[in-house]
Amino acid sequence: MTIKEIAKLAGVSQATVSKIINNYDDVGAKTKERVLGIMEEHGYRPSYAAQSLVKKVTKVVGVIYAGKINANFNHPFFVDVMSMFKKTMGAEGYDLLFFSNEKFHKNNENYLARCQHYNVDGCIIIGGDEVEPSVYELDQSEIPCIGIDLPLSGKHSGYIMTDNAKISALAVEHFYLLGERNIAFIGGKKTSNISTERLHGFKEVMKTYGLPVKEDWIKHGDFFEESGFIAMNELLEQEECPEAVFAASDLMAMGAVRAIKESGRKIEDFAVIGCDDITASRYIDPPLTTVKQDKDKIGKMAAYVLKDMINNQIEQTSVRVEPELIIRESCSEKKRQLR
Repeated sequence: MTIKEIAKLAGVSQATVSKIINNYDDVGAKTKERVLGIMEEHGYRPSYAAQSLVKKVTKVVGVIYAGKINANFNHPFFVDVMSMFKKTMGAEGYDLLFFSNEKFHKNNENYLARCQHYNVDGCIIIGGDEVEPSVYELDQSEIPCIGIDLPLSGKHSGYIMTDNAKISALAVEHFYLLGERNIAFIGGKKTSNISTERLHGFKEVMKTYGLPVKEDWIKHGDFFEESGFIAMNELLEQEECPEAVFAASDLMAMGAVRAIKESGRKIEDFAVIGCDDITASRYIDPPLTTVKQDKDKIGKMAAYVLKDMINNQIEQTSVRVEPELIIRESCSEKKRQLR
């Protein structure tokens, strides 16, 4: 069926059918009901491209994994967040367009020009280390953008992230209540905004409880397991070794647990807390105590905020999501009694 055929069956002009398709309010209720009834009867679906041209929207959202750490799309935290974002945006009628940053080391990718070329309605930007300057050019543009773990400041931008200071506070407080006093920190790279926030929170809460902050016990990795393994080995090699470790990601915490085991020491002699509550954290030995980031809530919140920005219902905004301590055997009262 075409608009011409629908118009003929309904006894109206093609212009009237077009107005009804595009939800104009200057068509009578009875005429609108008759035309919609004919469209439904004949299974007519208006051309998506035609609607897009009229409304100047594409129902396409750009996805940018900014910087180095996210180039391979493989960190479990971001996979889960994006899964919920995709599901929520899909239910709202949006498709996702993924932008490549494979030339990150060679060029400053012009994301703004590419977004304009594809006429995306908005963008979600996943934050990593060493974010390309072009990302911030996009942030300051007229294109609505929502950042995940990436503070954006543009007039039409916002960001969603967990309260990183609270993440560290929950971990240190749990250590303190279990009588742990010699605590190390394993974070991401020094260039990582998220790691910096968690380290700052760690130091502040340590000072609040009168616990010593030893610079030799602060190590940096890249949020993945191997870097946690290397960092923990460096801690174990020190003359004075910490008995408790807070790692800024579950994967690094898993690497720390592996390092303790392979060193020949008893895992029962150490308390380990991670961050994220990825699925694997509950299945390692021992199951990992972690500070949970509500990945579903972050993904859903990002989708709804971006949609409202696209529809000019809100402008600049930011949301800090509350974390939650999940206690398992790697750092628990039960484990403390075994030591």
